[in-house]
Amino acid sequence: MPESSSVTSGTGVVPDDSEAGSDAPATRSGDGAVGSTGAAAAGPVAVDRETLRLALVVGGLVLAVLLGFGLGRMNASAGPARPGGATAGGVATGGADGGAHAHSPGTGAHTHDGATVTQGGGDGATGLSITSAGYTLVPSTELVAGRAGELRFQIRDDQRRAVTRFAVVHDKPMHVIMVRRDLGGFRHLHPTMAADGTWSVPITAPEAGPWRMYADFTAVADDGRQVAVVLGADLAASGAYRPRPLPAAATSAAVDGFTVAYAGTPEVGKSVPLRFRLTGAGGAAAALEPYLGAYGHLVALREGDLGYLHVHPEPVRDGDDVTFWLTAPGPGSYRMFLDFQVGGVVRTAEFTLTVA
Repeated sequence: MPESSSVTSGTGVVPDDSEAGSDAPATRSGDGAVGSTGAAAAGPVAVDRETLRLALVVGGLVLAVLLGFGLGRMNASAGPARPGGATAGGVATGGADGGAHAHSPGTGAHTHDGATVTQGGGDGATGLSITSAGYTLVPSTELVAGRAGELRFQIRDDQRRAVTRFAVVHDKPMHVIMVRRDLGGFRHLHPTMAADGTWSVPITAPEAGPWRMYADFTAVADDGRQVAVVLGADLAASGAYRPRPLPAAATSAAVDGFTVAYAGTPEVGKSVPLRFRLTGAGGAAAALEPYLGAYGHLVALREGDLGYLHVHPEPVRDGDDVTFWLTAPGPGSYRMFLDFQVGGVVRTAEFTLTVA
């Protein structure tokens, strides 16, 4: 809704006291006298009082109904609610319809600089929708398995305009996650944006089948307000799809001669610390380096609906450990992907996690 649009605050039609009482019969002396005795004259007066009392009660009920109708019109006339608390001009400010997204330690579903994401399945997972909080992900990509290509997309506001202002979060204005529907083939990408708001990044889908992309960003309004959003869209790489079952749940993983292990048991709806430790040959602690402003980036994806969680660690390490606070949005099997950097090379450790 444009900011210049007026908002009509309706009010109910409220009759005044004289109108409410106009239907009540007035008590008139001598009206309805039956005889000349005092007892006979009192009868009609008593009846009129009862009628007056009844009329006042009915009038009060009518007044209450009219007032309620007026208040209802006032609330309804404030204008239709935009998704996720979106405001005028196509820029959302966030709301409170379940799930949140943020880039700060302490929660599995996170907030960033006052910006909040307002989407998901109602349980904290995000990335389940192509449209949320007044923003829409519009991909324009065709994937061919095994062939080098380019991932291209725009973020559009609720007036279908391409969004071009984004906050830099963890050194990048846009984080893109690609994963196959069986949770294989994980990619963490950082595209570049053209002047028209089109994002692009080279990509090769290693295998055929359905893929899921997530655009993780914080949009900036003209007045500086920010809203963090995670949008998801399905893509397909041509060819025969042969899904693989998830590997067995484990708390350690080996990658390129490094062993990554974690301690902690995630719980539904509760923020729980997961402490990761990286060791090299002989079990010595590896020289972990900051990557994108943090000692690691953890993405968890839920099997089935592919609900998305992106968690960043505590800024200060606990000895050799790196601590992430994870809130599992619901029970099920998850695949966790930990990006870490050693010797200038970024690697990804993968874990299967079962939450009861």
